[in-house]
Amino acid sequence: MKIFNSMNQKVEEFKPLHENEVHMYVCGPTVYNYPHIGNARPIVVFDTLKRTFQAIGYNVKMVSNYTDVDDKIIKVAKECGVSEAEITEKFIDAYNHDRLSLHAAMPDAAPRVTETMDAIIAFIKLLVDKGHAYEMEGDVYFRVNSVESYGKLSNQQIEDLLVGARIDENSKKENPLDFTLWKKTEEGIKWDSPWSVGRPGWHTECVVMINQEFGGEHTIDIHGGGMDLKFPHHENEIAQSRAAYDSPIANYWIHNGMVNIDGEKMSKSLGNVIWAKDMIAKIGGNVLRWVMLSAHYRAPLNINEEAIETAKKELNRVATAMKQAYVKLGLADVDMDETCDEDQLAPFLDAMQDDMNTPNAFAAVFETVKALNQALRQRESDLQAVKALVRTLEKMMDVLGIELLRLTMSEEDKQLHRQWKAAVKEKDFETADQYRAKLIEKGIL
Repeated sequence: MKIFNSMNQKVEEFKPLHENEVHMYVCGPTVYNYPHIGNARPIVVFDTLKRTFQAIGYNVKMVSNYTDVDDKIIKVAKECGVSEAEITEKFIDAYNHDRLSLHAAMPDAAPRVTETMDAIIAFIKLLVDKGHAYEMEGDVYFRVNSVESYGKLSNQQIEDLLVGARIDENSKKENPLDFTLWKKTEEGIKWDSPWSVGRPGWHTECVVMINQEFGGEHTIDIHGGGMDLKFPHHENEIAQSRAAYDSPIANYWIHNGMVNIDGEKMSKSLGNVIWAKDMIAKIGGNVLRWVMLSAHYRAPLNINEEAIETAKKELNRVATAMKQAYVKLGLADVDMDETCDEDQLAPFLDAMQDDMNTPNAFAAVFETVKALNQALRQRESDLQAVKALVRTLEKMMDVLGIELLRLTMSEEDKQLHRQWKAAVKEKDFETADQYRAKLIEKGIL
């Protein structure tokens, strides 16, 4: 398996910390609103990465958090006249509904900031004790200058970052780049700490949850998220882990590209933000997932009507070939074992293991569809070949997370199909149409 490591800006051979195991963490949502389709992309990308690892024999533990403490949550709760907990529960449920609608598996663990507070406070205290953080009037800041490698992930120098930093005359920070670990506040949900009543900064939470969910391991295999999280969020996570444990938080950093709508960046100011739930309701989880995977995960993804229509046609092409195969095999009472066509499957898995090259994987899918259609058109079809090809497509769809109907025919279905064929042969078209309508209703035609 080869993956592009954002830390080193190159494709690298994946070498796990533990044999046949992958430990992966993906930054989850701040739950104050419905997920938009930009939030949906990492759901699809990292679920597909997990499926790919599983397909080649790895056991994968995937953790993704919920940030359920944030100024935005407090603001929405005030506006709605409800508690922050009501807001976060509502939008965690909404996020998970969208996740499942996109056929993504739930993570193996989904920690919440509110449930990790003791560990977060202890971690901040560790950084203070080691001299990597300092308290000023109840707030705690991280000393960016205390970590030599700061800026490596985002390929930036501290000196260059300082030039662009906004300097607040009233700032209590030693350095404009120092970021908040603990914020003193009387507003919203808050906790007691050695420094003040307040709540943690966003960048600290993930470091602690990774350490906690992976049994105290300070380094995991893969840390993922959207390209927009690379700086400052992921850069700040790396700095804290290095300061606290003198170890990298992850060996591989994977970032997915952004989503554009009709060639424009999605933003509230342009009024083109689309909720994932609305898009799923309109076109379905299969189609949206196919669109999301149609471009390489690191590339920007442009969603427009043309991309959606193309996805519908391509999925229909796959589904139609598979359905015809199921009917042919069902009528012939072929025993459906798990044998695949390895020659067809190999290029697909090669593409997925090449930094998850889904465009090349799609090409392998269509080659298999072509081979299946050719096998189905033969007067004396090789039913074992048809079976192996449809099993191959099933395997491919499993890895891509596409859920297509896997048709099984009852004796009643087979009899109905035979009656339809007989009526057509006898040119009794009225009766044939009646049988045909029933077969369509059952999804057989």
